[in-house]
Amino acid sequence: MFDEDQDIKAIREAIKALCLKFPNEYWREKDRTRTYPTEFVKSLSNQGYLGCLIPEEYGGSGLSLRAAAVILEEIHYSGGNGAACHAQMYIMGTLLRHGSDEQKKRYLPGIADGRLRLQAFGVTEPSSGTDTLALKTTARKDGDFYIINGQKVWTSRAEHSDLMLLLARTTHREKVEKRTDGLSVFIVDMRNANGNGLTIRPIRTMINHATTEVFFDDLRVPRENLIGEEGKGFRYIIDGMNAERILIASECIGDSRWFIEKATAYANERIVFDRPIGKNQGIQFPLAQAYAATEARGLDD
Repeated sequence: MFDEDQDIKAIREAIKALCLKFPNEYWREKDRTRTYPTEFVKSLSNQGYLGCLIPEEYGGSGLSLRAAAVILEEIHYSGGNGAACHAQMYIMGTLLRHGSDEQKKRYLPGIADGRLRLQAFGVTEPSSGTDTLALKTTARKDGDFYIINGQKVWTSRAEHSDLMLLLARTTHREKVEKRTDGLSVFIVDMRNANGNGLTIRPIRTMINHATTEVFFDDLRVPRENLIGEEGKGFRYIIDGMNAERILIASECIGDSRWFIEKATAYANERIVFDRPIGKNQGIQFPLAQAYAATEARGLDD
Protein backbone atom coordinates (compact mmCIF):
# COMPACT_ATOMS: atom_id res chain seq x y z
CA MET A 1 0.00 0.00 0.00
CA PHE A 2 1.30 3.47 -0.88
CA ASP A 3 2.35 5.39 2.24
CA GLU A 4 1.88 9.12 1.71
CA ASP A 5 4.30 11.45 3.40
CA GLN A 6 3.02 14.13 5.75
CA ASP A 7 3.23 17.01 3.26
CA ILE A 8 1.09 15.21 0.71
CA LYS A 9 -1.40 14.22 3.42
CA ALA A 10 -1.61 17.83 4.54
CA ILE A 11 -2.27 19.00 0.98
CA ARG A 12 -5.04 16.43 0.55
CA GLU A 13 -6.75 17.48 3.76
CA ALA A 14 -6.45 21.18 2.97
CA ILE A 15 -7.93 20.73 -0.51
CA LYS A 16 -10.81 18.68 0.88
CA ALA A 17 -11.55 21.45 3.38
CA LEU A 18 -11.42 24.11 0.68
CA CYS A 19 -13.73 22.15 -1.63
CA LEU A 20 -16.34 21.74 1.12
CA LYS A 21 -17.01 25.47 0.64
CA PHE A 22 -17.96 24.75 -2.97
CA PRO A 23 -20.50 21.91 -2.84
CA ASN A 24 -22.33 20.26 -5.73
CA GLU A 25 -24.94 23.02 -5.75
CA TYR A 26 -22.26 25.58 -6.54
CA TRP A 27 -21.04 23.66 -9.58
CA ARG A 28 -24.56 22.90 -10.81
CA GLU A 29 -25.39 26.60 -10.68
CA LYS A 30 -22.25 27.44 -12.66
CA ASP A 31 -23.22 24.87 -15.29
CA ARG A 32 -26.80 26.13 -15.45
CA THR A 33 -25.77 29.75 -15.94
CA ARG A 34 -22.63 28.90 -17.97
CA THR A 35 -20.55 31.16 -15.76
CA TYR A 36 -16.93 30.92 -14.68
CA PRO A 37 -16.20 29.71 -11.11
CA THR A 38 -14.44 32.93 -10.14
CA GLU A 39 -14.88 32.41 -6.40
CA PHE A 40 -13.37 28.93 -6.51
CA VAL A 41 -10.40 30.03 -8.63
CA LYS A 42 -9.78 33.01 -6.35
CA SER A 43 -9.82 30.77 -3.28
CA LEU A 44 -7.26 28.41 -4.83
CA SER A 45 -5.10 31.38 -5.84
CA ASN A 46 -5.27 33.04 -2.44
CA GLN A 47 -4.03 29.87 -0.75
CA GLY A 48 -1.17 29.48 -3.21
CA TYR A 49 -2.26 26.25 -4.86
CA LEU A 50 -2.23 27.51 -8.44
CA GLY A 51 1.30 28.84 -8.00
CA CYS A 52 2.59 25.65 -6.41
CA LEU A 53 5.07 24.86 -9.24
CA ILE A 54 6.57 28.35 -9.31
CA PRO A 55 9.87 28.60 -7.37
CA GLU A 56 9.85 30.47 -4.07
CA GLU A 57 12.15 33.15 -5.45
CA TYR A 58 9.26 34.27 -7.69
CA GLY A 59 6.61 34.05 -4.99
CA GLY A 60 5.46 30.48 -5.58
CA SER A 61 5.49 27.47 -3.28
CA GLY A 62 8.20 25.59 -5.16
CA LEU A 63 6.39 22.27 -4.78
CA SER A 64 6.87 19.15 -6.87
CA LEU A 65 4.81 17.98 -9.83
CA ARG A 66 3.54 15.20 -7.60
CA ALA A 67 2.14 17.75 -5.17
CA ALA A 68 0.44 19.64 -8.01
CA ALA A 69 -1.07 16.38 -9.25
CA VAL A 70 -2.46 15.65 -5.79
CA ILE A 71 -4.07 19.11 -5.63
CA LEU A 72 -5.99 18.54 -8.87
CA GLU A 73 -6.81 14.93 -8.03
CA GLU A 74 -8.39 15.96 -4.73
CA ILE A 75 -10.35 18.80 -6.34
CA HIS A 76 -11.97 16.33 -8.73
CA TYR A 77 -12.39 13.63 -6.07
CA SER A 78 -14.34 16.26 -4.12
CA GLY A 79 -16.64 16.91 -7.09
CA GLY A 80 -14.98 20.14 -8.22
CA ASN A 81 -13.63 21.21 -11.59
CA GLY A 82 -9.92 21.95 -11.68
CA ALA A 83 -10.07 22.33 -15.47
CA ALA A 84 -11.40 25.83 -14.91
CA CYS A 85 -7.93 26.91 -13.82
CA HIS A 86 -5.44 24.05 -14.08
CA ALA A 87 -3.56 25.79 -16.91
CA GLN A 88 -2.44 28.44 -14.39
CA MET A 89 -0.26 25.69 -12.95
CA TYR A 90 1.51 24.43 -16.05
CA ILE A 91 1.45 27.02 -18.87
CA MET A 92 3.94 29.15 -16.98
CA GLY A 93 6.45 26.28 -17.28
CA THR A 94 7.47 27.49 -20.74
CA LEU A 95 8.18 30.93 -19.31
CA LEU A 96 9.98 29.49 -16.29
CA ARG A 97 12.27 27.22 -18.30
CA HIS A 98 12.87 29.31 -21.41
CA GLY A 99 12.03 32.91 -20.58
CA SER A 100 14.58 35.61 -19.82
CA ASP A 101 15.33 36.72 -16.28
CA GLU A 102 13.49 39.96 -16.96
CA GLN A 103 10.40 38.12 -18.22
CA LYS A 104 10.34 35.81 -15.23
CA LYS A 105 10.64 38.72 -12.79
CA ARG A 106 7.92 40.63 -14.63
CA TYR A 107 5.31 37.88 -14.84
CA LEU A 108 5.91 34.98 -12.43
CA PRO A 109 5.21 36.78 -9.11
CA GLY A 110 1.83 37.96 -10.40
CA ILE A 111 1.01 34.50 -11.73
CA ALA A 112 2.03 32.96 -8.41
CA ASP A 113 -0.32 35.08 -6.30
CA GLY A 114 -3.15 35.22 -8.82
CA ARG A 115 -2.89 38.90 -9.77
CA LEU A 116 -2.10 37.73 -13.31
CA ARG A 117 -3.92 34.87 -14.93
CA LEU A 118 -1.91 32.96 -17.51
CA GLN A 119 -4.54 30.39 -18.43
CA ALA A 120 -4.87 30.69 -22.23
CA PHE A 121 -2.79 28.53 -24.57
CA GLY A 122 -2.94 29.56 -28.25
CA VAL A 123 -1.81 26.54 -30.27
CA THR A 124 -4.65 24.62 -31.99
CA GLU A 125 -6.02 25.99 -35.27
CA PRO A 126 -9.12 25.10 -37.35
CA SER A 127 -7.11 23.89 -40.34
CA SER A 128 -4.32 22.05 -38.52
CA GLY A 129 -5.93 20.44 -35.46
CA THR A 130 -3.33 18.40 -33.60
CA ASP A 131 -0.82 18.80 -36.46
CA THR A 132 0.92 21.68 -34.73
CA LEU A 133 3.65 21.95 -37.36
CA ALA A 134 1.00 22.86 -39.95
CA LEU A 135 -0.29 25.92 -38.09
CA LYS A 136 -0.76 29.08 -40.15
CA THR A 137 -0.82 31.93 -37.64
CA THR A 138 2.12 34.19 -38.49
CA ALA A 139 4.28 36.65 -36.57
CA ARG A 140 6.17 39.12 -38.76
CA LYS A 141 8.86 41.47 -37.44
CA ASP A 142 8.15 45.17 -37.74
CA GLY A 143 10.64 47.31 -35.85
CA ASP A 144 10.22 46.72 -32.13
CA PHE A 145 7.09 44.63 -32.66
CA TYR A 146 5.81 41.42 -34.18
CA ILE A 147 2.65 41.70 -36.26
CA ILE A 148 0.47 38.67 -35.69
CA ASN A 149 -2.27 37.41 -38.02
CA GLY A 150 -4.25 34.19 -37.88
CA GLN A 151 -6.74 32.23 -35.85
CA LYS A 152 -6.77 29.80 -32.93
CA VAL A 153 -9.61 27.53 -31.84
CA TRP A 154 -10.53 25.64 -28.66
CA THR A 155 -8.54 28.21 -26.71
CA SER A 156 -9.95 27.57 -23.26
CA ARG A 157 -10.30 30.30 -20.64
CA ALA A 158 -9.28 33.11 -23.01
CA GLU A 159 -12.14 35.24 -21.64
CA HIS A 160 -10.84 34.71 -18.12
CA SER A 161 -7.11 35.15 -18.65
CA ASP A 162 -4.87 38.21 -18.64
CA LEU A 163 -2.08 36.61 -20.62
CA MET A 164 -1.85 34.09 -23.43
CA LEU A 165 1.02 31.84 -24.42
CA LEU A 166 0.93 31.95 -28.21
CA LEU A 167 2.66 29.74 -30.78
CA ALA A 168 3.04 31.37 -34.21
CA ARG A 169 5.09 30.87 -37.35
CA THR A 170 7.97 33.33 -37.76
CA THR A 171 9.53 31.55 -40.75
CA HIS A 172 7.59 29.93 -43.60
CA ARG A 173 7.56 26.10 -43.59
CA GLU A 174 9.29 25.98 -46.96
CA LYS A 175 12.23 28.03 -45.69
CA VAL A 176 13.26 25.91 -42.70
CA GLU A 177 15.58 22.91 -42.67
CA LYS A 178 13.50 20.99 -40.14
CA ARG A 179 9.72 20.95 -39.90
CA THR A 180 10.03 21.69 -36.20
CA ASP A 181 11.85 24.98 -36.86
CA GLY A 182 10.32 28.34 -37.66
CA LEU A 183 7.76 28.45 -34.83
CA SER A 184 8.09 30.95 -31.98
CA VAL A 185 6.43 31.48 -28.61
CA PHE A 186 5.09 34.82 -27.37
CA ILE A 187 3.40 36.16 -24.29
CA VAL A 188 0.38 38.16 -25.37
CA ASP A 189 -1.09 40.65 -22.89
CA MET A 190 -4.77 40.23 -23.71
CA ARG A 191 -5.82 43.10 -21.49
CA ASN A 192 -4.30 45.51 -23.99
CA ALA A 193 -4.82 43.40 -27.11
CA ASN A 194 -8.53 42.63 -26.79
CA GLY A 195 -10.28 44.90 -29.28
CA ASN A 196 -6.95 46.12 -30.66
CA GLY A 197 -6.17 43.33 -33.08
CA LEU A 198 -7.43 40.50 -30.88
CA THR A 199 -11.01 39.19 -30.98
CA ILE A 200 -12.34 36.46 -28.69
CA ARG A 201 -15.53 34.57 -29.50
CA PRO A 202 -17.01 31.98 -27.11
CA ILE A 203 -17.75 28.48 -28.42
CA ARG A 204 -20.86 26.92 -26.93
CA THR A 205 -20.14 23.37 -25.79
CA MET A 206 -22.15 20.66 -24.06
CA ILE A 207 -20.31 21.38 -20.81
CA ASN A 208 -19.36 24.66 -19.17
CA HIS A 209 -15.72 24.61 -20.30
CA ALA A 210 -15.29 28.30 -21.22
CA THR A 211 -13.61 27.59 -24.56
CA THR A 212 -13.25 30.07 -27.41
CA GLU A 213 -11.92 30.85 -30.85
CA VAL A 214 -9.43 33.69 -31.09
CA PHE A 215 -8.68 35.91 -34.10
CA PHE A 216 -5.52 37.96 -34.67
CA ASP A 217 -5.74 40.87 -37.10
CA ASP A 218 -2.45 42.80 -37.29
CA LEU A 219 -2.00 42.41 -33.54
CA ARG A 220 1.17 44.18 -32.40
CA VAL A 221 3.19 42.32 -29.78
CA PRO A 222 6.45 43.82 -28.45
CA ARG A 223 9.60 41.96 -29.46
CA GLU A 224 10.50 41.71 -25.79
CA ASN A 225 7.53 39.33 -25.41
CA LEU A 226 9.26 36.66 -27.49
CA ILE A 227 10.17 33.73 -25.24
CA GLY A 228 13.56 32.21 -25.86
CA GLU A 229 15.04 32.05 -29.34
CA GLU A 230 13.02 32.85 -32.43
CA GLY A 231 12.14 29.74 -34.42
CA LYS A 232 12.63 27.30 -31.53
CA GLY A 233 9.16 27.60 -30.05
CA PHE A 234 7.93 24.13 -30.95
CA ARG A 235 10.57 22.59 -28.67
CA TYR A 236 9.61 24.97 -25.87
CA ILE A 237 5.94 23.99 -26.16
CA ILE A 238 6.65 20.25 -26.29
CA ASP A 239 8.88 20.65 -23.23
CA GLY A 240 5.82 21.51 -21.16
CA MET A 241 3.48 18.83 -22.47
CA ASN A 242 4.49 16.15 -19.95
CA ALA A 243 3.43 18.25 -16.97
CA GLU A 244 0.12 19.09 -18.64
CA ARG A 245 -0.68 15.45 -19.38
CA ILE A 246 0.29 14.27 -15.89
CA LEU A 247 -1.85 16.92 -14.21
CA ILE A 248 -4.90 16.26 -16.37
CA ALA A 249 -4.47 12.50 -15.82
CA SER A 250 -4.57 13.21 -12.08
CA GLU A 251 -7.89 14.97 -12.54
CA CYS A 252 -9.20 11.87 -14.31
CA ILE A 253 -8.17 9.69 -11.36
CA GLY A 254 -10.03 12.04 -9.03
CA ASP A 255 -13.09 11.94 -11.31
CA SER A 256 -13.01 8.15 -11.37
CA ARG A 257 -12.86 7.92 -7.58
CA TRP A 258 -15.79 10.33 -7.29
CA PHE A 259 -17.92 8.38 -9.80
CA ILE A 260 -17.09 5.02 -8.22
CA GLU A 261 -18.15 6.28 -4.78
CA LYS A 262 -21.40 7.69 -6.18
CA ALA A 263 -22.11 4.50 -8.12
CA THR A 264 -21.35 2.31 -5.10
CA ALA A 265 -23.64 4.35 -2.88
CA TYR A 266 -26.44 4.15 -5.46
CA ALA A 267 -25.93 0.38 -5.86
CA ASN A 268 -26.46 -0.03 -2.11
CA GLU A 269 -29.48 2.29 -1.97
CA ARG A 270 -31.40 1.23 -5.09
CA ILE A 271 -33.81 -1.62 -4.24
CA VAL A 272 -35.12 -3.91 -6.97
CA PHE A 273 -36.85 -7.25 -6.27
CA ASP A 274 -36.58 -6.51 -2.55
CA ARG A 275 -32.79 -6.19 -2.45
CA PRO A 276 -30.09 -3.65 -3.36
CA ILE A 277 -28.93 -3.88 -6.96
CA GLY A 278 -25.39 -4.02 -5.58
CA LYS A 279 -26.08 -7.64 -4.62
CA ASN A 280 -25.94 -8.55 -8.31
CA GLN A 281 -22.66 -9.55 -9.92
CA GLY A 282 -23.58 -7.54 -13.03
CA ILE A 283 -23.25 -4.43 -10.85
CA GLN A 284 -20.45 -5.59 -8.56
CA PHE A 285 -17.99 -6.67 -11.23
CA PRO A 286 -17.90 -3.44 -13.28
CA LEU A 287 -17.53 -1.39 -10.08
CA ALA A 288 -14.72 -3.62 -8.81
CA GLN A 289 -13.03 -3.49 -12.20
CA ALA A 290 -13.23 0.30 -12.31
CA TYR A 291 -11.93 0.57 -8.75
CA ALA A 292 -8.96 -1.73 -9.43
CA ALA A 293 -8.04 0.11 -12.64
CA THR A 294 -8.27 3.52 -10.97
CA GLU A 295 -6.21 2.59 -7.95
CA ALA A 296 -3.57 0.89 -10.09
CA ARG A 297 -3.10 4.16 -11.96
CA GLY A 298 -3.22 6.27 -8.80
CA LEU A 299 -0.69 4.34 -6.72
CA ASP A 300 2.17 6.75 -7.42
CA ASP A 301 -0.04 9.85 -7.42
